[in-house]
Amino acid sequence: MKRDLTQGPVMRSMLLFAVPMILGNLLQQCYNIADTLIVGQFLGKNALAAVGSSFTLMTFLTSILLGLCMGSGALFSIRFGQRDEAGLREAVCASFVLIASATLLLSGAAFACLDFLRVFLRVPAEVWGFMREYLSVIFCGIAATFLYNYFASLLRALGNSVVPLIFLAVSTVLNIALDLWFVLGLKRGVTGAAEATVIAQYVSGIGIAVYTWFRCPQFRTGPRAISWSCVREIASFSILTCVQQSVMNLGILMVQGLVNSFGATVMAAFAAAVKIDAFAYMPVQDFGNAFSTFIAQNYGAQKETRIRAGLKGAVGASMLFCVAVSALVCCFAHPLMAMFVGEGEAEIVQEGIRYLRIEGAFYCGIGCLFLLYGLYRALGKPGMSVVLTVISLGTRVALAYILSAIPAIGVIGIWWSVPIGWALADVVGILYYILRKGQILTWKNQTSI
Repeated sequence: MKRDLTQGPVMRSMLLFAVPMILGNLLQQCYNIADTLIVGQFLGKNALAAVGSSFTLMTFLTSILLGLCMGSGALFSIRFGQRDEAGLREAVCASFVLIASATLLLSGAAFACLDFLRVFLRVPAEVWGFMREYLSVIFCGIAATFLYNYFASLLRALGNSVVPLIFLAVSTVLNIALDLWFVLGLKRGVTGAAEATVIAQYVSGIGIAVYTWFRCPQFRTGPRAISWSCVREIASFSILTCVQQSVMNLGILMVQGLVNSFGATVMAAFAAAVKIDAFAYMPVQDFGNAFSTFIAQNYGAQKETRIRAGLKGAVGASMLFCVAVSALVCCFAHPLMAMFVGEGEAEIVQEGIRYLRIEGAFYCGIGCLFLLYGLYRALGKPGMSVVLTVISLGTRVALAYILSAIPAIGVIGIWWSVPIGWALADVVGILYYILRKGQILTWKNQTSI
């Protein structure tokens, strides 16, 4: 079902479009969590630390593809809002070729650099064997990640957020079932957990690609339909969004290396707490992506009043959600950690609780930041999203290394660096909007800051 976000009640249109995206990524988090939960409960601390560190690495690698897909999706939405079917078809073809090529390069680089990762991430010897075993399989799913995110971005740009949800739901159920079978039934350890994830990824990726091929025949074009001007335009949207996503996750990966230097206990606590953290704020992240599609369609249709109304409503809804989730995570940090860690691991649980209560108290900061990312991407200024990411992650990485080196602070300094980074980026993003509002809401066929 296509949804035209340039028509109808503003908040109702945005929320109806956002809900399937939120549900879809909550499901995706469920199958990410399934690996961690099953491994943590049945394979032990070192296996949990390995899978947790691997998840951070894979988030970085797939963020490159996700950024390319999200950038292309913003241009698709603008073309849809302009009712430019020929331009949309050309953009779809050009972006597919561009991102597929990037996928091949990324897959090759991931396998080539596998053994270097131990040094870069400072992985302890007792954890590396599990981690290498897991990554050797999980890297095979990079192409599946491309297929799903590319076609999901295309369908969402056309206002269809339901079909990506359906394919993700099937994939999630399959992954959890295979996790239990491979790890508990077949005793395949961390390899089995990775195999379950990769199989599920290909089911959703190939499934949504086949669906789009048959249901959207207007996009069946060959390479001859690509013009260099279109490639440049796609690249200007996609590459900057890719930089923003990859810089964000590279910073997280650098922090993961610092966390690893504190040993397997802190690694295991971080692995579990990060999954809870991501699950908690994932809805507001997806709401930011839905908000971006709403803004992009209306920007293409030149509906400034509707953009301003959507911005006000989105800020209110996002902040209300963040306050509620912050309260829940802070109150239930102990039982949430206990879900991932076996009995007798009190140190892991306590460290995870400290992380969750620090991060969880400041979800309004990340909620605001996701809206700013979506706003600037939709208005053809992905460079501003990169600036905000550099501020947020640069602050986080610098403070994490500085504070954790002080004996009286230690690892807790890593946890505090995160909300401080969010706050600084929010201040810059909001001030930029206030000072340049008249200019950035005027359509120009360019992507500058």
